Amino acid sequence: MSLIEPENTLPEARSPFSEAWEMFRGNTAAMLALFVLSLIILCAIFGPYIYPTDPFDMVWAPFSPPGVDGFWLGTDYLGRDLMAALIHGARVSIVIGVAAAAVSIFIGVTVGALAGFYKGWVEELLMRITEFFQVLPTLLFSMVIVALFGASLPMITFAIGVVSWTAVARITRSEFLRIRELEYVTASRASGATNAKLMFRVILPNALPPIIVQAALMVGSAILFEAGLSFLGLTDPNVVSWGQVIGSNRQYILDASYTVTIPGVAIFVTVLCISLVGDGLNDALNPKLRSR
Repeated sequence: MSLIEPENTLPEARSPFSEAWEMFRGNTAAMLALFVLSLIILCAIFGPYIYPTDPFDMVWAPFSPPGVDGFWLGTDYLGRDLMAALIHGARVSIVIGVAAAAVSIFIGVTVGALAGFYKGWVEELLMRITEFFQVLPTLLFSMVIVALFGASLPMITFAIGVVSWTAVARITRSEFLRIRELEYVTASRASGATNAKLMFRVILPNALPPIIVQAALMVGSAILFEAGLSFLGLTDPNVVSWGQVIGSNRQYILDASYTVTIPGVAIFVTVLCISLVGDGLNDALNPKLRSR
C-alpha cells in the first residue's frame, strides 16, 4: 500500500533575512554599488601591502602627470605619490566614517529609545535637547570641538558623531512610539518584563530596519564631513585622508587639476555607492516598498 501525498502543501516559510536579501539582490544599482564599495574597502585594507609606497615620501618630481614615470596617478606639489595617498586615505576616511556613524547611532538610539518609551516629561526634555543640536551649525560646532580638544582622529570621530545623531534619535523615537502600543509589547509587559527588557529585547529589534538604513546613509555623510574638516586643515597632520589631499593641493588646481580631481572622484564614488546601498536596504527592509 503506497502513501499518497496531499495535493495542497503549505509553502516553506522563509526568514525575513532571506526575503530582504532577495529583494536587495533584485536591485541592480544597489548590487553594483555594493560590489564597487567592496572593492574600495578591500583596496583600503590590502592596498598598502600591495602598493607599499609611503604617502609622505617625495618619490619623484612635483606635478608628474598620471601614467608618467611609472606613477599611475601622478605626483602632487611635493612629488609625493598620489596613488599611495589615495590608498592610505581610503583607510582613514572609511574608518572615521564608520566610527563616527557608530557614535551617532549610539547617541541617537539611546535618546530616541528613552523618549519614545517613557514619553511625558522625559520625551519633552530629550526632544528639546535634540532640537537644540539640530539647529546648531554642525560644521562650525565640530570645528570648535576639534580646535579646543585637538585634531586627533578619535577627537575628529567624536566631533562628527556628536553633531550628527539627531536624525537617528527622531527615527528611533517614532518607531518606539509606534511599536510600544502593539499587542505583543503589551503581552510582554503583562508577563512582568522589565522596562530594560521591553526596550532593548522586545521593541528595539523590531525598530532596527529604518535605523540600519539611516546608519548606512550616515557613513557617507560622515565621510563627507571628515573630508570637509580635512580640507580646512582640521585634521591630524601625520595621517593622510582624501579631504587632506584635496586641501593641500587646492591652490594648484589650475596647474595640476588631477591632484584635486582624483581624490574628489574617490569621495564621490564612495559616498554614491553608500547612498545606493542604503537605498537598496530601504527597499529591502521596508515591507511597504517590496511590492514596488
